[in-house]
Amino acid sequence: MQLFVNDLTVIDFSYCCPARGIVGESWIVDVLLDGSLNEMSMVLDFAVVKKQIKAIIDEAVDHKLLLPMQDRSVNVADSDVREGHEYVDFSSKQGDYFLQSPLSAFAKIDAKQIDIVSVTTHLTTIILAELPKNVQGLTLNLRPEKIDGAYYHYTHGLKLHDGNCQRIAHGHRSKIHIYKNGQRSAALEEVWSLRWQDIYLASEVDRIALTDIEISSEAKANLTTDHQLFSYFAPQGRFDIAVPGKILDVVDCDSTVELLADFIVRQLKKQAPNDEFKVVAFEGVAKGAIANG
Repeated sequence: MQLFVNDLTVIDFSYCCPARGIVGESWIVDVLLDGSLNEMSMVLDFAVVKKQIKAIIDEAVDHKLLLPMQDRSVNVADSDVREGHEYVDFSSKQGDYFLQSPLSAFAKIDAKQIDIVSVTTHLTTIILAELPKNVQGLTLNLRPEKIDGAYYHYTHGLKLHDGNCQRIAHGHRSKIHIYKNGQRSAALEEVWSLRWQDIYLASEVDRIALTDIEISSEAKANLTTDHQLFSYFAPQGRFDIAVPGKILDVVDCDSTVELLADFIVRQLKKQAPNDEFKVVAFEGVAKGAIANG
């Protein structure tokens, strides 16, 4: 007997890619269970599937930076200044990234690269270990949202958030709709999708000096004049990141989707003050914010 749940959840995360750098991503999760019927004549109660499996996925990979541990461009070490934190040094064609975060902000994947296959394998092993014995098989289908139009991948962190959004290197794959004087503008959407393609979004208020950054000694030795440094404290701990300037956009606000929508409107108004704009900014799949100006 098989039981399925489509659109169980959405995983919002970032991952290390040697070609693209740190990339924000969003994958929809479908679940198929194989097993015998239990005493309730079910493979598993739908309520249990939705709650338990979603919780396992959230704990394993959601709102984390996924690290391909077989890739030599990724180096992980315990922080020598802060208990319960780790350093991550990552080299890519876009430049070198250096981070310090609490342990919970990283997901270590035993693979050479982060892709749907490696993450599916990782999650399948974890989930099967937690399910009842009558469940003999599990098939996960991880898939990106089908988007007809402009979208971008961005990575960020929200220091004021009480939950996992506070992690400094998690991200999203997000579409954007821009209306100019009531008409949808594919041209403006394309401009912003290119501007924020594989971008790291930082808040100006979180910028710190070189003397204050907490990263590995090797990272400090390899900082360049192109690196920009950001850090903050949040409920889960201290977060630090050094980002190459060419894949960075620094905004004058927090990077919540509400304020990002407003930020885009303000930039558009600067360029065309006599026009009216509406920005529908998505944060991952099927959620977002609308700003007008």
